Amino acid sequence: MPRFSLTQLRYQLGHQLRQYRHYRRSRRDLMTLDDRLLKDIGISREQAKNEGRKAFWKHSPSEGGPYENR
Repeated sequence: MPRFSLTQLRYQLGHQLRQYRHYRRSRRDLMTLDDRLLKDIGISREQAKNEGRKAFWKHSPSEGGPYENR
């Protein structure tokens, strides 16, 4: 039976909080892009708005975390 590790728990929580901040910041930045830049990355204004309105804890299935291969 694996032992409970406060250090490991602290690391995992810290990592998750950094990910949440990253998602929130990225979505906020996405909503500030003008139409020319959105066209450059291949998404519409409506898609940017939909992504920007997502809750900070939601992310695309294609984005993997540090434990994805476990």
